[in-house]
Amino acid sequence: MKSKGYVTHRSKRPVKKEIRGSIDDIVREITRDRDIKNEEYREQSLKMHGLFCARCGRQFDHTDRHLLTVHHKDGNHNNNPPDGSNWENLCTYCHDDVHGRNFFAADEEENKQ
Repeated sequence: MKSKGYVTHRSKRPVKKEIRGSIDDIVREITRDRDIKNEEYREQSLKMHGLFCARCGRQFDHTDRHLLTVHHKDGNHNNNPPDGSNWENLCTYCHDDVHGRNFFAADEEENKQ
């Protein structure tokens, strides 16, 4: 019998896991999965964009690289394209400022005028 050449594609939707255990176990598993995912794209961003803050320009090395964070430009933490176009490395101070009231940026604008 001749094959009809059908190709089956897997859905890109996440597979539902069976929920077992206590609430603490479930939360622990979800947190672990999230932390692993976050560390993967963080390492990618640090390799792609370098060990410096994209906003203030501060340089970092292996001893203080923990002070660099990955900022999602569009605000969507699930948008992690392989080319890194939605990421920028920011030091913790600039990252807090971006998500805060943007104090430093307002101060820079006043100095330009």
